[in-house]
Order: sequence, then structure tokens, then C-alpha cells
Amino acid sequence: MTTRLADIAAQAGVSEATVSRVLNGKPGVAATTRQSVLAALDVLGYERPVRLRQRSEGLVGLITPELENPIFPALAQVIGQALTRQGYTPVLATQTPGGSTEDELTEMLVDRGVAGIIYVSGLHADTTADMQRYERLRARGVPFVLVDGFSPRVQAPFISPDDRAAMTLAVTHLVSLGHTRIGLALGPKRFVPVQRKIEGFVRAVRDQLGLAAQTVEGELIQHSLYTLEGGQAAAAALIERGCTAVVCASDMMALGAIRTAGSGAWRYPGTCRWSASTTPR
Repeated sequence: MTTRLADIAAQAGVSEATVSRVLNGKPGVAATTRQSVLAALDVLGYERPVRLRQRSEGLVGLITPELENPIFPALAQVIGQALTRQGYTPVLATQTPGGSTEDELTEMLVDRGVAGIIYVSGLHADTTADMQRYERLRARGVPFVLVDGFSPRVQAPFISPDDRAAMTLAVTHLVSLGHTRIGLALGPKRFVPVQRKIEGFVRAVRDQLGLAAQTVEGELIQHSLYTLEGGQAAAAALIERGCTAVVCASDMMALGAIRTAGSGAWRYPGTCRWSASTTPR
């Protein structure tokens, strides 16, 4: 017990006496200090005393399109931690090829009485999808938040990166390294983030390299899948067109592009550089 108290005290940055007061549920400890001690328990893997276990405020569903792309597990971890700190219990629901769809996962979560649902890169980011599904969910009284792919077609809280600005930063960086033939590898055009990345990329290349929009769209942009293989194929096509640098729309595509660059680097010695935007879609 003494060793455990010392470990927790060191992790929380408080005295052993304070840890003891928290574990025994005694008053006289600030709320922030109490929370630090409880967090230290969790970090060190100690089980909380029954009296200190937080009662769940309810379940919150988190729907992601996949887990192979490392950005989605990372987002799930951060979101789950934030929910837990607020007293909620996260429920991860992942779509798989040939498995449950977003609508089916939504129904499953609603049937279990979730307090809300968070959609990461869901159908809200697909311009061909029916956005009425979210209005119907709202009508059922289920709160929801959408991550990535902001669309004014859906009236809901959004957390979405500025894809246009990301492209400006990437192109500016590569131009500063001396590149004048920069390619963009990204996913299917129906996705909102893809369309915004294209807008930002075309504008940045036009402004900084003086290339016409028609030239940029026709020669320097390659659509593929958000996979390692998709990145390989897109990079290969762009290198064949003379690109010496490629901006990739996901980490998985960037890994594929790096593999292609490595396997064919002898064709363009010392010229290939790769820049990856880590926004998932």
C-alpha cells in the first residue's frame, strides 16, 4: 500500500497524505486535485475504489468508417478519453466492407439508448449521400456531432479541418524546397474534403507557380483509394507525369507513395519529396 501511495502521489504531483484522503473519500481536497489523483490511478493501472467509481452519464456512440487508417484509431482514443472524463461511456462502432452500414450502426446505437452519436468521416462527407438521414435522427431527439467534411447541408455541430489552408501550407513548403512540378494524390472526388483539397491545391499552385487551373487539374491531380495501394498507384502516375513532389491526402496514401518513390527512386535521383496531409478524407 505504501508503495502504491508513493507511485500515485508522484504521478499526480501531490503528497501521499492527499492521495490517502482522496482514496478514503475524505473532504478537504480540491476538485482539481481529486481529479488528478483519480487520473493517476487510471494511468498507473490501479483499480479505483468502489466508492470512487464514476457513475456513467450514459453511452455515446462513435461511428468510424474503418480502423486500418491510423488516423481513425487515434481519433477514437482521444474522443473516448474526452467522453470518459465527462462521465460518459464511449461505444465504438466501426464499418467494415460487407458488414454493417452507417445507418445500421446508427439504429443499433439508438436502440441501446445512447445519449448521443459522433460520426467521424461519415456519409455527411459524401456529396452523393442523402443528408435527410441526419434530419430524421434529429427528429428522434438524438444529439449528434460530425467530424470532418463540413457541409452546410447538415445543421449540426461540426469539427472539421480547413482543407484549403492545408493545401496552401503543403504547396508553399514544397515550393520553398525548389519544386515546380508538384502532384496531389487523393481519394474519390465525391467527398467534400477531396473537393476542398483540390480547390486549395489548384489555387496555391496557380498563385505560386503560375500554372493554369486546367493544367493543374488535368496533369497534377490523381484520384485513387485511401489505401496504401491507392497511394502507390497515384504516386506512380504522378511520377510518370514528371512530378518531383507529391502531396498525399492521408497517411496511408503517403506510405504507399513513399513505397513507390523508394522502388523507383533511381529514375529521379535526389528529386522526390513527399508531403502528407493527415486529414482522413
